Amino acid sequence: MFNIEEFDIKLDTEIIGRNFLYFEEIDSTNSYLLSGNEKKLGTVVLSEYQLKGRGRRQRDWTASKEQALTFSILLNNEIESANINVLSLGAAVALAQALENLHQLKVNVKWPNDVLIGEKKLAGILIESNSRGSKIDKIVVGIGVNVNQPNFTGTYNIRPTSVRTELKKMVAREKLLSEILNRFEEMLLDLESNRKKVLEDWRARSRFIGEKILIEENGNEKFGTFEDIDENGFLLLRTKSGVETITAGDVSLKQ
Repeated sequence: MFNIEEFDIKLDTEIIGRNFLYFEEIDSTNSYLLSGNEKKLGTVVLSEYQLKGRGRRQRDWTASKEQALTFSILLNNEIESANINVLSLGAAVALAQALENLHQLKVNVKWPNDVLIGEKKLAGILIESNSRGSKIDKIVVGIGVNVNQPNFTGTYNIRPTSVRTELKKMVAREKLLSEILNRFEEMLLDLESNRKKVLEDWRARSRFIGEKILIEENGNEKFGTFEDIDENGFLLLRTKSGVETITAGDVSLKQ
């Protein structure tokens, strides 16, 4: 069982997580915030189990009850649409920083939204938004972290791992969630005042920059070298014909 009091003691934020909603089971924490009446900036919804949890491209995201962290953070239209992709990278950085601070793990990030240890996936991020006309009404940052799962069944595009597997011991989910939210709020401040810092923090943890990669999107494949990310967090792919900006796709190392 998640101990909300232990979580709250470690939370050191002004806004993020100060309105905290806990569910044993819910369809999707992202959907709850997007479709519901909750409007308080920084609201965090945590559910032990999501009936319709999902990742990018509507892929299913499943997690064992009381072993993972599956939660969403509500933001609002103060974040410009041009910053949403950088927000995804920044959320990955916040996760990495929390794991480094608490458990001294070497954490990598994978464009556009994965957090890795070595080549194994530890966490994923899904950002969704509602718009009214041309204006963003709500932005929801959905995060799933493998924490205390001892093993995984099924098939995966990227081999999964958990914090427990890497440390060979159980860890306190309450402390980890509070540290993630602490770092997330700091990242938001950087996003407002110094977006370059968010991008540099992400670059410092990227394993793929400079590597030959394969990008798959809607059945199409592109090969090239991961040159860099641009000021909007998009991938710059160097091919024989020049440098191309990639806004979406699944990235893997070219075999």
